[in-house]
Amino acid sequence: MKKQIFAVCDLEAEYACNFMDYLNQKKNIPFEIQAFTSVESLVAYVKKNPVELLLISSEAMCREVGELDIGKIVILTEGSKPKELEKYTGVYKYQASSDVVREVMACYGAEKAILPAQLPVLKKTTEILGVYSPLGGCLQTCFALTLAQILGREKSVLYLNLEEYAGFEELMQKKFLHTLSDLLYFVKQGSTGIAVKMNGMAESMGNVDFIPPVQSPEDIRGTSWQDWEHLLQEIILHSSYETIVLDIGNGIEEVFQMLDMCTTVYTPIKTDKMSRSKLAQFEELLSVRDYPQILSRMVKLNLPYGQEVLAEPFRAEQLIWGTLGDFVRELLGKDEV
Repeated sequence: MKKQIFAVCDLEAEYACNFMDYLNQKKNIPFEIQAFTSVESLVAYVKKNPVELLLISSEAMCREVGELDIGKIVILTEGSKPKELEKYTGVYKYQASSDVVREVMACYGAEKAILPAQLPVLKKTTEILGVYSPLGGCLQTCFALTLAQILGREKSVLYLNLEEYAGFEELMQKKFLHTLSDLLYFVKQGSTGIAVKMNGMAESMGNVDFIPPVQSPEDIRGTSWQDWEHLLQEIILHSSYETIVLDIGNGIEEVFQMLDMCTTVYTPIKTDKMSRSKLAQFEELLSVRDYPQILSRMVKLNLPYGQEVLAEPFRAEQLIWGTLGDFVRELLGKDEV
């Protein structure tokens, strides 16, 4: 099935072309991208091709464009919108391209129930990689982020941190407008178009997209397994991500069922007596609960500790250049960066 069309029209040719290049580099954009630098070329194209989403500068927007059959029009502004364009949603032009895309997708997701183009036929099957350890203090999140970054060089990757205390706002020194808590709210309400709404919340981190983690542990503990399963199925069926990396904490209800959805479970370990005893109890419980398949998918990892983990300010991309990055590339059989 052909992707729906996301058109960008800006009379400033350099901006339109650069923005189109950015969109084409994003592996998870579920649209075919078309850029235009004149109203005439846009109008001629739309008359022959259905356009689902149009991002157009306020200078280019006119009555003729408004009368076209376009699914959703978003105005690219340089500040305030002209009065005649008040009925349209606007996003600020001179901000990071990733922020423009996130705001546009949020506007689109607020009105659209589901994106028809987001079907499994548009991508290969989605693999879910779990990172989980019953132990603490074993570099689990550092490994998960490094794994996601290295995989993200070749495919579209979504990283989801499912811990009760992820600390991402403190780690990145940034306040997030939307978090996983908001996405879980829509899931629990039975909202449609979950994947489209997610596109409006996704942040970029190097080669990877992520949904900012919850700020309250109750949002993890209070989510039923059925809701987690529904969220993951929505992402698998209606997003363009080829790989989901789950950084799984112990607050998840029915964590074994979560692990059972993973094609591989990477389990960071430690070698001291206490840690070996805890891991043995975990493995015994998997057997008692009749989850031998999880045991067969587990890859135990004694992770190296590199100085890049301590670097300030934190940048997830730098993890791939250090000791942990070398370890993950060897694990995956990847070439050197």
